[in-house]
Parts: sequence; structure tokens; C-alpha cells
Amino acid sequence: MSMTTMMTIGAFSKACRLSPKALRLYDELELLRPARVDPETGYRYYAPEQLEQARLVVWLRRLGMPLAGIRRVGALEPTAAAREIRAFWSRVEAETAARRDLASFLVDHLTRPLTGPLAESPAGMSPGKETTMTMLELRYSALSDTGRVRPANQDTAYAGTRVLAVADGFGSGGAPASGAAVEALKFLDDEPLPAGGVLNLLEDAVQGATEAVREVAGPTDPESGTTLTAMVWTGSRLALVHIGDSRAYLLRDGELFRITHDHTVVQSMLDEGRLTPEEAAVHPQRTLLLKALTGGGPASAPAPAPDVRLHDARAGDRYLLCSDGLPTVVPEDTIKETLTASSTPADAARTLIATTHASGAPDNVSCVVADVVEAA
Repeated sequence: MSMTTMMTIGAFSKACRLSPKALRLYDELELLRPARVDPETGYRYYAPEQLEQARLVVWLRRLGMPLAGIRRVGALEPTAAAREIRAFWSRVEAETAARRDLASFLVDHLTRPLTGPLAESPAGMSPGKETTMTMLELRYSALSDTGRVRPANQDTAYAGTRVLAVADGFGSGGAPASGAAVEALKFLDDEPLPAGGVLNLLEDAVQGATEAVREVAGPTDPESGTTLTAMVWTGSRLALVHIGDSRAYLLRDGELFRITHDHTVVQSMLDEGRLTPEEAAVHPQRTLLLKALTGGGPASAPAPAPDVRLHDARAGDRYLLCSDGLPTVVPEDTIKETLTASSTPADAARTLIATTHASGAPDNVSCVVADVVEAA
């Protein structure tokens, strides 16, 4: 390439909007090497076709990608580079969600103790100002079914005044494991919730559930364990704790939202762009868990970190907690239609399990349905 087609570092800097200082740094880091360096002056020259590479570096820096990641992306062909960028952004979103939940908890902890609806002032009202408050409560139903193929039911479903829970056991000790995990949460139905500490309380309860599972499964049985998806009613919010691939959904204003994220190998591959949703649905390892409450290991070992977050409740909300025996064979559109059309939580739970049976019910299936209603 002749010098007449080269761009000086100054001209290249203006064209790609990277400062000469940044260009020199990226040269040293082997992110963006000049096309030619004058052997006498050391002056850098760039080819016009390098502008696209420079712009990619600029965009990835704006995205927040570390320099090592940019170097890796720059060495890939476009399709592989796109997958790498998608995987990076999935990790960023997961980390951001965790920080968002922590920020929400801290704000709530410092400004509005969670002791029930009477501890809160309605939006726009000053404390002490007379107002008519809307009291909310839960109406709920829980059903668990063996299905049409499995010889026994290893699921546990529970719904109480404050606690909603579904656990899906696996391994030879799956049934006692799921029962022990849910039993470890039931004390929250009767104990007053400490101000501002419901998320901490849930994390402690999961540690207790882990110890209970290890006790019933035994220290030498790491193949037995359970998922756990549970919600605790505070009087105005629902605090969610989730580990494994059981699920929680929210039906609000006619729309269905999935509010848990499966802790499975296939879901992680889907997040990273290595599988399409169609491929994930038939993947042979789609039930392989990344996180669960399991037996084995010392009793003092910490529980795997669950997902915990708070959900503001509105009158008219309908929540569904279910084991994976439901969404594996029943499409989400059908789940939405059933939750919308059913008049009561009990009707919804019965219909969902009947629909699972009509689809073959190859696994145990459990459903907890709860409505947020205005108190009488």
C-alpha cells in the first residue's frame, strides 16, 4: 500500500474519534496496530479500511467491555464476535440486576421498614396525614400431583398466610429434601417480620433449608436435593427467593411476566447466545441444574446463593409458583389464558394440573396460585 493511501495518526484520529493518545495506547496493547510505522521517525500511519476496526473499539469501550475482551472480540470473525458481545452483555445485565436488587433493598431498609401496610405512608402523603389506606391480603391455593409417568411425587407445594412455596426434589432422597426445604420456611407464617430485614431473613431461611436438606439427604448423598421457589408476603410486598428451575410468574393487567430465571446449564447457554430458544427446548441437558439445595458436604457449608428480590403488590395481581413439570409441557400462552380465565386460585391450580395431564404429565407438577386482593 502506498503512502498516498495512508492516513496520518491525526487524520485517522479525527475520522474514528479516538485521540492520538488512545491510538498509541491501543497500539501498545495490540488492539489496533497501525498499518505502517516510519522506521526513522516512529510516526504511525493507518489504512482507511482500519476505520471500521477502530469504530468497533470505540463502541465496545462505550459498552464498558474491558480491553482484554475487546482484544478477544477483535480477533474473531463477525458471527463469533457477535456471540461474544451477546454473552458479555448478558453478564452485565445479570450483575446489574443483582446490584439493582441490593439498591432497592437498601433504600427500602433505610426509608420504609417492612412491618406491614400500617408502617407505610401512601404515595404523596406525609406521615401522620389522615387518609384511607387500602389494606391488601392474599387469597391462595396449592396443589401437587404425581403426574402420569413418575412412580412417586417428589414435589412439595405450600401456601399459607404469608408463605408461598414450591420445591421440586430430585435423586433418591428428593421427596424428603423438598419437604424439608419448605418446612424450613413455614416459621415465617407465624413470626413477625423484622423491620427492613425480610431479604436478609429469607437468605437466612435458605441457609436453614440447606441444612435441613443435608440432614434428610445425608452427608454422602450429593445426588439428592431440591429446587426452591418461595415468596413471603409482608402486607404490601412479596419477597421472592429462588434457586433452581422451578418458576414464579406474575399476571398483571392482562400480561404474564416470568419473574424467575432458571439456574440450568441450558439457560446459561441461552443467555450467552450459544443456543436458540428452539434448540434449548429439545436440548438433552435441559434439566441439568447449576444451582440447587443438595445433600452432601459439611453441615456448616454455606448455601448456594439464591436470587432474592422484592416485588411491589397491587390489588388484582395473580402470582403462580410452579415446578418445571408445568412449563415443560404447557406453553406460557396457555398458562396465561388459564390464569386469566380462572375465577379463583383453586380453579387456576386445578386447571393447570389438568392441562398438564392432558399434555402427558411426564413429571411431577405443583402449582401455587395466589391473588392480591383488597381486604374485607
